[in-house]
Amino acid sequence: MKKKIGLGTWSWGNKFFWNYKVSSDEELFETFSEALNQGFSFIDTADSYGTGSLSGRSEKLIGQFLQRVIKAKKNNIQIATKLAPYPWRIGRQGFSKPFKKSLNRLNNQLDIVQLHWSTEKYNPWQDFQLLHNLCDLIDEGFQFQIGLSNIGPKRLLKIIHFLKDKNKRVSSVQVQFSLLSPNNEKQKHIKKICDQNKIDFLAYSPLAFGILCQDPSITDTGKRSLLRNFIFQTYSKPTLELRNVMKEISNARSASLAQVALNWCFYQGVIPIVGLRKKKQVLDICNVFKWDLTQREFEMLETASKSCVKKLPDNPFSSL
Repeated sequence: MKKKIGLGTWSWGNKFFWNYKVSSDEELFETFSEALNQGFSFIDTADSYGTGSLSGRSEKLIGQFLQRVIKAKKNNIQIATKLAPYPWRIGRQGFSKPFKKSLNRLNNQLDIVQLHWSTEKYNPWQDFQLLHNLCDLIDEGFQFQIGLSNIGPKRLLKIIHFLKDKNKRVSSVQVQFSLLSPNNEKQKHIKKICDQNKIDFLAYSPLAFGILCQDPSITDTGKRSLLRNFIFQTYSKPTLELRNVMKEISNARSASLAQVALNWCFYQGVIPIVGLRKKKQVLDICNVFKWDLTQREFEMLETASKSCVKKLPDNPFSSL
């Protein structure tokens, strides 16, 4: 399988967790442009990305950036957004207005529309109504594929059959998947279903909010939001052994810890979605195309991951 990386844009417009500043927009464009230069072919966003008055900011920035790149580059990428199934978005028209707003913000380039999470836990029929809505939009002439996010294996199978009855299919599934994510056995079950149905398996947070990029031999002095600082302090000691194993591999490969974490994903046929805000981050990440994990290195990482006593919490919106 050819390695493929997605550019994640959750941080673009998020002040609370990522300290986003409007003054950084030009730096974000340089990041976006370099990602396209380096062969990134998947850009991921969501209509809920952007805090407070900046709601929809991520989509809006991508739409603006698309106007500034040459047509050949635009033709080689897929733009994917996620629509949030808020409780007030109900029925077979619940996604119609949000979809058209996202399409407008993205400058009419939208290739994949993903259900951001399943409503199984609080309204078991809502997500089926919204998926029916997406099918209707396709039948009306809008051209996009249907994707899912934060979905469990049982719900995934139900949705696959639901869409098949409407002559539609699931194109991609996006879940939390990293050396620090919980329930990796559950995620591997989802991956197996995806393989059987020719569905792309996308991994969000493959670097665990940056925790997996922290050199274990260097005292952490990064400038972050209060919440991210709390997370880093919480996971610093429990992940030390894992990061030491990653460091051993990265030293032998003359690679970064981020590259090690991403090659762990690639070894399993997964497409990681990496949140990036700086051009230099793109340049580092792209070196992952130059080498692959050996079986021994993968097994070292698997053992260290399983031995890690503190994993990231599961997404509360994830379904069964």
